[in-house]
Amino acid sequence: MELDWEKLFKRYVWHDEKTPYLTRVARLSRAQAHYELRAYAVLMAVFFGAAALAALGPALPHAGAAIVPLYAFSVCCAAVLLACTRHPSAALWCAGAPFALLAYFGVWGFHPSLELADRWVLVAVVLALAAYSPRVVAVARASQRL
Repeated sequence: MELDWEKLFKRYVWHDEKTPYLTRVARLSRAQAHYELRAYAVLMAVFFGAAALAALGPALPHAGAAIVPLYAFSVCCAAVLLACTRHPSAALWCAGAPFALLAYFGVWGFHPSLELADRWVLVAVVLALAAYSPRVVAVARASQRL
């Protein structure tokens, strides 16, 4: 039995319509913009929803500051709005979240149990998300025109 690896790869990993992350914003179709914004919104909603719940506990370095869970919940709400409406303002609010995370690390630091390598990985992920954020705003703006 011969497997068609190209077909399996396109079906489960990389689909031109459903994973358009390397397509220029100007060349995106309406469906591609919708899929990209939905995937980003789900990622942000899950991550910041969990962060909002975790920030309510006393174990994190911010020592119960109310602004942290409120901001995380607002990003979660903006992500849900982005998934539903694809509005550029919701994308802009979500795009500011990586920079807020970097500010959080600068003000309150990291969890004491994190090793140095874990801190570097965390900062690298946040920087990658920050580098992707302008594309999300551009896709949201372009989806309004499509």
